[in-house]
Amino acid sequence: MKLTLEQVRHVAALARLSLSPEEERRYATQLSAVLDAVAQLQELDVSGVEPTSHATLADSLLREDVTRPSLPPEKGLANAPSKVGTRFAVPKIIE
Repeated sequence: MKLTLEQVRHVAALARLSLSPEEERRYATQLSAVLDAVAQLQELDVSGVEPTSHATLADSLLREDVTRPSLPPEKGLANAPSKVGTRFAVPKIIE
């Protein structure tokens, strides 16, 4: 599927991205390739394939979730450039 520059601009606007004309052309090519790959996958007959939540059927390899004591605030904030009480101080970025 060949995306038009107008479609790329529309997607960029939805994502609140500002793209240069060169980026628009590059993304049109790249996104078209992605859509072509998805179209190829849609042609496969997967009627006999059972849905899975993971690529492998192995049990979870993650460690057991165990509650442990955390760092005391003084130690956790020891190298902080700026702090307020027991919290990191960060500049306000939202009006």
